[in-house]
Amino acid sequence: MRDHDLTSGPISGHFRTLAIPAAMGMLFSTLYNVVDIYFAGQISTEAQAGLAIGFQAFFIMMAVGFGTGSAMAALVGNARGKKDDATARRTAMQGLSFGVTAVVILTIFGFFAGPWLIEVISEPGGYRDAAQGYFKWLLAALPGFLIAYAANGILQAHGDSVTMQRAMMAAFFVNIGLNPLLIYGIPGLIPGMGFNGIALATVISQTGVMLFVLRAVLNLRVIKGAHLRELSPSARAYREIFAQMIPTASAFMVMFISGFVVQYALKGFGEHAIAAYGIALRIEQILLLPVLGMTGALLPIAAQNFGAGQFDRVRAALWFCWKLGFVMTISAAPILWFAGGAAMSLFTDDQPVIDVGISYLRVDSFLFILYMMLFSINSFLQALKRPIWVFWISVYRQGFGVAFFVWLLIGVVGMDVWGVWLGIGVAVSSGWIIALVITRRLAAQEIGGLWRGQGTRGAAN
Repeated sequence: MRDHDLTSGPISGHFRTLAIPAAMGMLFSTLYNVVDIYFAGQISTEAQAGLAIGFQAFFIMMAVGFGTGSAMAALVGNARGKKDDATARRTAMQGLSFGVTAVVILTIFGFFAGPWLIEVISEPGGYRDAAQGYFKWLLAALPGFLIAYAANGILQAHGDSVTMQRAMMAAFFVNIGLNPLLIYGIPGLIPGMGFNGIALATVISQTGVMLFVLRAVLNLRVIKGAHLRELSPSARAYREIFAQMIPTASAFMVMFISGFVVQYALKGFGEHAIAAYGIALRIEQILLLPVLGMTGALLPIAAQNFGAGQFDRVRAALWFCWKLGFVMTISAAPILWFAGGAAMSLFTDDQPVIDVGISYLRVDSFLFILYMMLFSINSFLQALKRPIWVFWISVYRQGFGVAFFVWLLIGVVGMDVWGVWLGIGVAVSSGWIIALVITRRLAAQEIGGLWRGQGTRGAAN
């Protein structure tokens, strides 16, 4: 059992304890997706494009899982910082209940809305059909994803990022075995499912992740002794969780809707452009993993210290995150610029796909440091229990900004796929400036400023 007090001891040590396992877990999560892309590529470029679109539609619903996990990390983390075990247990149990309720609602929603979303961003043909079938199978994986994310948020609030790491490592290796087994089958024993076998492998492995993470939650000190009746929905607790969850979940939804906007713009350039975008995103994610682990670790560290009223430590955690993140992103940029083609060729030998992917990764190399600061700002605002600003920043950067600048560069200026990538770049850059202004103002209100403040001032509200 891992239960760390993050309100004392070196900030750097807490980042190391939390960020390294989190980054490793994300690495295997991304490699998990890479395995899916690889096996889809063994089928056809059409299958790769179908996987990219089908997964994008599914991820819109998963945004609720990400939001619930962040809510648990912030709310339970604040209670842990105040040493209020009763509130921590009550919030954790209601969070699990909230996750179950969300699964039921989203499964119904996804059954009707998912196919329509896929039709909007695709042209009739094989890759649309592949996306539709893949999405319908993935609906069975919703419990595994949503409940696992809620449970992981509870663990993160206690300083435990190792459990999810181990779960994702196991899921990765299981997926390597299940993908070829379910795609091709065993002659005379197991019939092959083709492309849909990739989705069934996800259902099986992610259900295992959920069970493993739930087991760790039930072994936490503050959870032991809890009763089943504490899972009964409480309107007050649901409102609190919803208020913390909805801005973050909405921000994720905006992000994935942004992906649909990009894919809508790309469909005019052919299915090879959509496939290239899906592959390039996975390469980007692999290089962002250390950054994601570090900025994710900022949330429980800042949340516990904010709950304890130790604002100097909240401020120190944010600045440590930015300094280390600068080193990480500057190191990753040359890899994206010079090795993008080699990385793309690992997943496809279709030269038009590789060429489009290279163009995206080269623009992306200039944006890495901005992504790092934006991710850390999101964690910081969630820790201060001000997630609504995460939502508004996302609405501009990934909603209006992407749609407007992509339209401007393609529809007005008449650029090719470079217009899509540069439109994303302008949206990210301007969104970063807006996020800094908002963060500076909220930090002044909540912790006395980003650079210097009033120090510790009693328990946070």
